Amino acid sequence: MKDITFSGNFGLERETLRVDSSGRLAQTPHPFGNDEHITRDFCENQIELITPVCQSIEEAVGALEKLDKKAADTLAEKGERIWLYSNPPHIESEDDIPIANFTGAQSAKQDYRMALQMRYGKRLMLLSGVHFNFSFSHEQLFEMSGGDPDRAFTDALYLRLYKQLMCHSWLLVLLTGASAYYDRSFDEDGADGVIESIYSSVRNSKRGYFNQFIPVLDHESIESFCISIDEYIKKGLLFSASELYLPIRMKPKGANSLDALRENGVDHIELRMFDLDPRSPLGINERDLKFAHLLMIYLLTLPDLDFTEEMQCKAIRTHQSAALIDPDKELIEKAQTILSQMSAYYSDNEKAKEIIKYEQDKLHKAHKERYENYYGR
Repeated sequence: MKDITFSGNFGLERETLRVDSSGRLAQTPHPFGNDEHITRDFCENQIELITPVCQSIEEAVGALEKLDKKAADTLAEKGERIWLYSNPPHIESEDDIPIANFTGAQSAKQDYRMALQMRYGKRLMLLSGVHFNFSFSHEQLFEMSGGDPDRAFTDALYLRLYKQLMCHSWLLVLLTGASAYYDRSFDEDGADGVIESIYSSVRNSKRGYFNQFIPVLDHESIESFCISIDEYIKKGLLFSASELYLPIRMKPKGANSLDALRENGVDHIELRMFDLDPRSPLGINERDLKFAHLLMIYLLTLPDLDFTEEMQCKAIRTHQSAALIDPDKELIEKAQTILSQMSAYYSDNEKAKEIIKYEQDKLHKAHKERYENYYGR
């Protein structure tokens, strides 16, 4: 298994906001037409760059760099630029946040965003980040299954990884949270000044991107998993599977729907907790992505678990607690233990050990010290 440690299929989705020359939210229409790789997310002035599927993390970052340049060049011609922070810039009012203008065959996307606005308000939807998509290569699946992997094996493997990632998502928040400062207008229309938050990552905190309840799902199989999500939709607690705001997703190929997941099984897994890193030119540090990949491989060496209701609720609470500027000492110690165990597991891989050491060094600094220069401070 270690011989194919860095194998797999990788993709990145990066959300950012468009701002004008004064640093305010741009009020111009989305300037990229129907480009499938440069689209909108919730609002008209929020750009989402979507890389193609790549064979390495380096290739995915390279693809993101090309998209970033294309977007930046087009915006520069309009006197606009990319806002490379997870927290939004100054907001006079929610009128500054036009819902993405999807029309025609895509008008349902706009209707969905209107519904989200009613449930969560527009401000929450401005919180931006990076989603990291991963799937095992055929060679990896072949080796792990001991033969030609069928759908049952693949679905079970991703389900097992999903549960472990949900239990460990807090670790990635602890190591990569990068939004400790936010504009005062995020709390109050038109207010001036910058607030130093109690969180290292607002979007991963209690006031961030979560449902108004903790979804408790059935992880016995992909079918039961889908049924449990469907129950929340039938009760009106979710508009669709896309509204399931958990830090990890299992996704089918193509459109993200329960029908596709049921019919086609899991195609890849998505990690959704990465803040935009303003110290990195593309908003994401390649070493953090490589660490996340190493973590996924390592987690598959752990025993499978019964992901009970209690464990699911604890996973979300721990994830949110890891977003504090000063998380519990116990959480830091737990992180140190996991990183030490990972270092031992990858003891014969110098490249992996260097990446883990990079993350270990972060734990020697408090969150406040690590991120005090963020948001232009």
